Amino acid sequence: MQEKYDVAIVGAGPAGISAACVLADNGINAVVFERGEFPGAKNISGGVLYGHDLARIIPDFSQKNCPIERNIVESRIWYLSRDGGYSVSYRDKAFESQRRYNVFTVGRAKFDRWFADQASQKGALVVCGTVVTDLLRDENGRVTGVRTDRPDGDLNAKVVLLADGINSPLAAKTGFRQEPSPSHVALAVKEVIDLPEEVIDQRFNISSGNGVTIEILGSITSGMNGVAVIYTNRKSLSLCIGANLADFATKKIKPYEMLEIFKTHPMAAPLIKGGKPAEYMAHWLAEAGFENIPKLYGNGYLIAGDSGMLFNTLHREGSNMAMVSGAFAAQTIIDAIRKNDFSRSSLKNYESRLQNSFIFDDLKKYRRFNPFLAHHPEIFTSLPEAMGFAAREMLTVDGTPKKKKQKKIWKNLRKNHSLSALLRLMWDGYRSV
Repeated sequence: MQEKYDVAIVGAGPAGISAACVLADNGINAVVFERGEFPGAKNISGGVLYGHDLARIIPDFSQKNCPIERNIVESRIWYLSRDGGYSVSYRDKAFESQRRYNVFTVGRAKFDRWFADQASQKGALVVCGTVVTDLLRDENGRVTGVRTDRPDGDLNAKVVLLADGINSPLAAKTGFRQEPSPSHVALAVKEVIDLPEEVIDQRFNISSGNGVTIEILGSITSGMNGVAVIYTNRKSLSLCIGANLADFATKKIKPYEMLEIFKTHPMAAPLIKGGKPAEYMAHWLAEAGFENIPKLYGNGYLIAGDSGMLFNTLHREGSNMAMVSGAFAAQTIIDAIRKNDFSRSSLKNYESRLQNSFIFDDLKKYRRFNPFLAHHPEIFTSLPEAMGFAAREMLTVDGTPKKKKQKKIWKNLRKNHSLSALLRLMWDGYRSV
């Protein structure tokens, strides 16, 4: 690797490739290093993307054969007890027409590869099967390039962008971002279940090409602080469930066992009936929150996407923040190249761009949400069971007066929840959102 590049990007995910596209559009010489054998090799099918933010990078993405699985027209929220659950949903005709591709599902293995191809066509070099093992620095400590596991693998660059995800192998070695503590990440497992397209259409009451997402809370995570999701793909469903890594360590629960229990729940089982398991994986999610975002810039380097803990836990938004932060990083680098100044003070404009965007606005707004979940385990234990009991009692027609049923429900609720605890829960929940 004797050639010198203006920018070296570590990671070919949404953040890194977004940056590469913007840089290439502006004639900047950029190289992207990806440790997988191809972009997306470490991502299995099933995830959501946001059209608004992708269109800022590739305006005509739908005409360029972006591998879209389904356009999302309905969002559901489930709150589950062990044997039942509540469901709230919203469907809007606007998402089939003027707001089509507001949100859509993709297979990340296919999408990441397609996205990287767009960057390559623009002029960026994407090098796969290569691990960046360290950063090069000059005598003053400024980052001047990357060291890879290839023979003669040192490569000089004016700026390095770290975009290699939450479990970045460079995190501890560089010291630019501390290794996340177990309480700051979630461990999720995901399974893709193949089903015929017409079966998915029928079970979710949707027309061909349209889809549904389901976000799930409650006792389904075995009392741990966590969530589950179901996403519709064209010919498969993606089931994902996860919880805080610290909770897994304390409870000694195996993630795959939790997934198997989830699949047998009466709300989920009918949706996957007759399906064939196709893929399985585990991955980390950044849940550190606004207060734990590392310094995202320094002398000769920037950090974007999950590497920078840019993830909205409440709304499960990560890919859009990755794309936008990657684009912001690229714009900052372009300015720095024009000034020929790659110092901390020059690259500080990256943080200013983030501060003036929805990314920092949303992360600040929901900075109390993760602590709220951590401090109220009843959301995942006794409360869903009490709410399940209430619904079951009110829907059972057995000659008992409703007034008597309501007293029974209130008595059952108060067994594990004092009035002050319930008021505290509501107040803390209100403040967190």
